Amino acid sequence: MFGHALETFCHGLKFLIGWLMAALAIPVGLQVLSRYIDFIPTFLWTEELSTFIFIWIVMIGSMVAVWEGTHFDVVITPDAERPFMVLLQKSVVYISISIFAFLFAWYGIEYAKVGSIQSSVMMRANLLWIYISVPIAGSFWALFSFYRLYEAVAAYRQAVSDNKGSTS
Repeated sequence: MFGHALETFCHGLKFLIGWLMAALAIPVGLQVLSRYIDFIPTFLWTEELSTFIFIWIVMIGSMVAVWEGTHFDVVITPDAERPFMVLLQKSVVYISISIFAFLFAWYGIEYAKVGSIQSSVMMRANLLWIYISVPIAGSFWALFSFYRLYEAVAAYRQAVSDNKGSTS
């Protein structure tokens, strides 16, 4: 049930990324057009807006990557065949992600507090809107990696019970 809710949430994140990509096309398009067409004025706020949108696309994309398991992980041992070794390999990855996720979430709060007292140069937007993406992403990385660790433990228990049933 909880996994289904997380899957649905992840689909919502993908939908949001799509909308942000479409929204990113507007300021980037204005930047390109104003550079090559003389009668279109140069808008300085478009660079800031495109940067802000891009930061959110990256952070939301990283959340989706952790959920789908398409994040970066380094393979230093061959893929395990025994259920316990599979669990061990997955546990190391998910616990490592969780540690870094908690660091991002915890220190990201202080980072966001710094952003809350700043504003952007051209748009005069409060930078909390950008800085808050760090603790939000860290929180969801932790949630997603712990849920994947829970799934790995459940798969291990299932494999062990299947082996016990097949040997008797």
